[in-house]
Amino acid sequence: MNIPKNIFYTKDHEWARIEGKIAYVGITDYAVHSLGDITFVELPKIGKELKQSAYCATVESVKAASDVFAPLSGKVLTVNTQLVTNPELINQSAYEKGYFFSMEFSNEAEKANLMDAASYQKYVEGISK
Repeated sequence: MNIPKNIFYTKDHEWARIEGKIAYVGITDYAVHSLGDITFVELPKIGKELKQSAYCATVESVKAASDVFAPLSGKVLTVNTQLVTNPELINQSAYEKGYFFSMEFSNEAEKANLMDAASYQKYVEGISK
């Protein structure tokens, strides 16, 4: 399982790669493997205000449909429109080409609610037992 070190994680298996005040958001490799082949993604609208841990997107696979929750509060800046016609990019490159959207996050203190790579690794190992 791939857990990049420069990314923050949620217990719901979303990730946030933070660059200044911008966060790129997607679902983790663990989530991708749990879901199987991704067949559809519903992305948030550009300009939408998100609240940390609130619903923001949907991902569907051959196995299930799952809600995606915002790792941070803030405003959606861009969405990865390639996922609309190529949702399999999430399976191929969860942390790069398969990101869902970027957002300008509004509360620096919320980062304390996220896990670093080592903490997420331990969390996932605990689930797998």
